[in-house]
Amino acid sequence: MPDELVCVHVASGQVEANLIKSLLEAEGIPVMVAQEGAGAAYGLTVGVLGEAEIIVPEKFAAEARELLEEWTRGEEEESGGDGQTE
Repeated sequence: MPDELVCVHVASGQVEANLIKSLLEAEGIPVMVAQEGAGAAYGLTVGVLGEAEIIVPEKFAAEARELLEEWTRGEEEESGGDGQTE
């Protein structure tokens, strides 16, 4: 029986989704990116229609979430550390 697929992150758009996809694939994790049909068709990158789900096989979900946490921490440190915008 094939692995169930699970969403491990919801990206704010295709740019973020593709960065995350590359990060996970570099670690050997198979990834699919799913975006709402209307958002993908119109190239929307903001709001609910701009969101893209990062989907991986269930057996890779914990590892993918851990990598995403590390990546998010690194992004916050580079931007000033507190995660708040002015």
